[in-house]
Amino acid sequence: MTAKESPSREELVSRAAELVPLLQKNAVWHEENRRLSDDTLAALTESGLLQLRVPVRYGGYESDMRTVVDVIAELARGDGSTAWVMSVYAISSWMAGLFPDEVQDEIFTGPGVRVSGILSPTAVAVPAEGGVLLNGKWSFNSGALHSSWNTNAAVLMTPDGPQPIMVAVPLAELEIVDDWHTIGLRGSGSVTTIATDLFVPEARVLPMVPVLQGRHRSVANAESPIYRAPFMPTACATVAAPALGLGRAAREAFFERLPGRKISYTDYTDQAQAPITHLQVADAITRIDEAEFHAHRAAALIDTKGPTGEEWTLEERARIRLDLGGVCSRTKEAVDILNTASGGSSIYTTVPIQRIERDVQTLNLHGILHPNTNLELYGRIACGLGPNTLYL
Repeated sequence: MTAKESPSREELVSRAAELVPLLQKNAVWHEENRRLSDDTLAALTESGLLQLRVPVRYGGYESDMRTVVDVIAELARGDGSTAWVMSVYAISSWMAGLFPDEVQDEIFTGPGVRVSGILSPTAVAVPAEGGVLLNGKWSFNSGALHSSWNTNAAVLMTPDGPQPIMVAVPLAELEIVDDWHTIGLRGSGSVTTIATDLFVPEARVLPMVPVLQGRHRSVANAESPIYRAPFMPTACATVAAPALGLGRAAREAFFERLPGRKISYTDYTDQAQAPITHLQVADAITRIDEAEFHAHRAAALIDTKGPTGEEWTLEERARIRLDLGGVCSRTKEAVDILNTASGGSSIYTTVPIQRIERDVQTLNLHGILHPNTNLELYGRIACGLGPNTLYL
């Protein structure tokens, strides 16, 4: 199969939509057990959606960014934790495709292989014969409980000073610490993993700076359009999708409960008749539409510019971060409005809006997704200053 023969965007979004009822049913279980259920994982595997960003020679689809965004946003209509884990799987599978081809052969041993990863370089590597020796830990390791491999960041200590790297390691070689006790995205199982004197062969060590600049070590993927796009824009556009989908989920959850609801301690026996409700839903829907604009603008730039191999400007890279911040902030504003309009009965754990609210809040606190950080970054560049981060 080639990328052109892969399932269409419409087909893949339809597959995601078919999973929404199952994800809605399993969402409470995911929260209570702080991980995805076996039947959710089986459904994701059977749907083929785990193949979104897997190289085609391993049966993957190499789907374009707009398809990735739309599929993951659709999954988020069912459950934010599932969508978040899927975004991590999509990024990490794509990341695995940047390693040398022989490493990819180790990783992609069959359909449905799950790869997760961490971008924060919170482990230290030192040179060793034939590779590096790795020590440290990675917190917020979403999807690690159900993954075979991790593509994680670390710092390599060299005579010329510390250098950021990416490493590919089997999850079986890491210690898992079950510390994921949170208020939001509880079902994502974003546990901590620890490496202790772990030897990583040289082939599975990738310098991070060239990766951030759009250079990698795969020969087989060199001509693939999705592997010509730079890392951070690709990652940022992907993780915007769960937020967008949660906005849509909040809208649906609100209108599902609206018929017959009254506004307590007023003479409104039908909330739908109240002018305040009209203002609230119109305001929220407008903000969700704005979030969709930012998510699709980021995806369009990657899909248009990525395949050409054309150099990205600093402003374009920062604009993707701006779009990510825009998706998160507008979605949170919309969900806040709808949650406020949902009344006291919405605080029960069986009512989706409260979970959506907590999931969106959690996304907005993520270091890469945080709207203030992304707005400041773009504003610096717009004002003629240099970026204050390598993550562009």
